[in-house]
Amino acid sequence: MSYKEDPISFLTSLFHSAVDAADPAKIITQYLPDAPKGRTIVIGAGKASSQMGKAFEEAWEKERGTPLEGLIVTRYDYACECKNFEVLEAAHPVPDEAGLEAAKRLMDTVSGLTEDDLVVALISGGGSALLPSPPAGLTLADEIAVNEALLASGAPISAMNTVRKHVSNIKGGRLAMAAFPAKVVSLLVSDIPGDHPQFIASGPTVADEGSREDALAIISQYEMNLPDAVMTHIRSDAAIAPLPTDEKLKRAEHHIFASASKSLEAAQTLAMEAGIETHILSDAIEGEAREAARTQAAIAKEIALRDRPFKKPVLLLSGGETTVTLKGNGKGGRNTEFLLSLAIEIAGERGIHILSADTDGIDGSENNAGAFVNGETAGKMRLAGIDPIAYLQNNDAWTAFEKIDALFIPGPTGTNVNDFRAILITG
Repeated sequence: MSYKEDPISFLTSLFHSAVDAADPAKIITQYLPDAPKGRTIVIGAGKASSQMGKAFEEAWEKERGTPLEGLIVTRYDYACECKNFEVLEAAHPVPDEAGLEAAKRLMDTVSGLTEDDLVVALISGGGSALLPSPPAGLTLADEIAVNEALLASGAPISAMNTVRKHVSNIKGGRLAMAAFPAKVVSLLVSDIPGDHPQFIASGPTVADEGSREDALAIISQYEMNLPDAVMTHIRSDAAIAPLPTDEKLKRAEHHIFASASKSLEAAQTLAMEAGIETHILSDAIEGEAREAARTQAAIAKEIALRDRPFKKPVLLLSGGETTVTLKGNGKGGRNTEFLLSLAIEIAGERGIHILSADTDGIDGSENNAGAFVNGETAGKMRLAGIDPIAYLQNNDAWTAFEKIDALFIPGPTGTNVNDFRAILITG
């Protein structure tokens, strides 16, 4: 379709091309490990884990042909049927009792193995909330309080995961340690800016160098109010997390087979084939969603008005994971917050069309992945009785876009490589 005649359909096609580039069924065959002498046990956690499990077992049956068994945990309503694995569902983004039980069962699944066995860990974003596993002396309520404080803090995902792994029995490499002496091969779908494997789902099978002192510094920096029991735990030696050099991690390896970078490149290729110059700004944008929006709006307006730094028509792509510091009580996620801020900034501008959406299909806790914006969006909101500035201040972007029927609702996609942002400037 023409990006000039139907910009919404054009932007939608780019989103789907980005998602397709992260489809486990199309990629995972390239990353199959060799079959072991002993058992092959598949575990998984994340919003894309059951789709990864289905893709893995189909590829394994075709290429290896040896028996499989295992257990996978995903978000409610994200499961797909697997022949060889049990698939459990739990809550995201706030953990629940089902996730607590799932984490225990995953640890049990990898216990008592031998060096002849192979554990394949299929990990994607969302796995952190899906696997609550509070240490002795803490409760699920404590871990929920930590998670809620992190989500409201505005801290980047890497900082969040540094805190999370110090309040867990399963994160920060502990799941891989439980599988020792079996070999552990982790296949990862990255939703982390910079694709750092230790931060994907808080690294249940990948340890990092982050210390409890780092966690305490993050808590102080972002002024998080955590339960006394949690703070006591983090200050104690019991919170010390495994290091990459730990002896029980020497047989663990990991491979990232889908990422924002690869997905943005796929969208860029499609756009170039449609005849429009395309630039990837970054696949690792972080920071406050509304501030990132102001920066990208300024770039878009500069192009629209002055043909710099790029001449129009042009498409700007970006990925990463912004954050929202909650101060209001509205509905929404980081993509709709980004878009509402951007809509305010480009109000009245012609020839600018934007889609921002989470590649897993869900932005925050509602049913949309994101929304569409152009120079008329803020005006439409005001005609509908909505003050976009007031709604932004109340973190109520979802409601603002829902009122003007501008939400983007593709449904769960089966993968998760973080946010996809596309700004089309035609002049």
